[in-house]
Amino acid sequence: MNSNLINYIGQLFIIGFPGEEPSGAFLNFLAEENIGGVILFRENCPTHQKTKTNIELIKSVYSSSVPFVAVDQEGGRVCRILGAPAEFPAATLYGEKFGLERFEEDYVRVAMYLESLGININLAPVCDIFLNLKNDCLKDRCFGKTAQDVIPFVKAMVNISQKSRLLSCLKHFPGLGAAQNDPHHKTAVADYDPITWEQREKLPFAVGVKEGAEIIMTTHVKLPQFDKQIATTSSKIVSQYLRQGLGFDGTVSTDDMTMKGLTAKGNIGEMTVQAFQAGHDLLLFGQNLELAMEAYEYFKDAYSRGDIDVERIKTSLNRIAGIKFKLAKSVSL
Repeated sequence: MNSNLINYIGQLFIIGFPGEEPSGAFLNFLAEENIGGVILFRENCPTHQKTKTNIELIKSVYSSSVPFVAVDQEGGRVCRILGAPAEFPAATLYGEKFGLERFEEDYVRVAMYLESLGININLAPVCDIFLNLKNDCLKDRCFGKTAQDVIPFVKAMVNISQKSRLLSCLKHFPGLGAAQNDPHHKTAVADYDPITWEQREKLPFAVGVKEGAEIIMTTHVKLPQFDKQIATTSSKIVSQYLRQGLGFDGTVSTDDMTMKGLTAKGNIGEMTVQAFQAGHDLLLFGQNLELAMEAYEYFKDAYSRGDIDVERIKTSLNRIAGIKFKLAKSVSL
């Protein structure tokens, strides 16, 4: 397999595209490099019919594998697909006002509709606890201000996703709720310690793992009491706290690698290799196709030079193949 392994490296990448529809160059890149999948943004989903057409077009260029088609459909302002039945209220409204039963009713409808459009990953639930009122990134995106408030919604969202043949993604590990900076604009920093994490941030993630969530997403947060490295490039945070701490052997994804909270740290290619070496399986890129292609080429070159461990790549490819097998099986039912 080693000589052919380079042909599978694209499976480690999920990439977005600018505009209302994927360009020919983007579709060619997906097909030629065997890219793992695509993430959709609001710009790519101007109408429900256009969303479905775009997804069908993307899937048509894959001959031998099922592509991931991911979307952030958390509720509220983080809804990439607008209008009923895809759109639903923000997490905070359910936590403070509407309640769990209303959430379950609404999300059953949403999940079934997303799956009918051809989406197979919802990058949710948000497992963060809203601990810092100055955290504009997470304002209205959290289900509550304590782990006990958040847990029932995480459990419900994972279970409903499974019944609707959607993969779910727990985020933002190891917990962004106490941070102040928005990683879209600047590296987030949180000062909690490992003992506090065990008793607080860890709990919603642990429930999501127990319920069978297939993916966990880290984010560009620095935790000085854990490691000098930010979570995205910290093997300690991924291996010790995520893998061992949660007993999770599923797929670990980065947050969008084109966020300024990461790109400010160095060259996008180097950061991508470091994120993989830290233990991530999926490398996620937003709509900056140029940066994504640059990172991909750098990663391939690093592999060719022998800078990336072959066994590590095999392990990640096996995890990805495992959940893609689950998707292909559900499609054929």
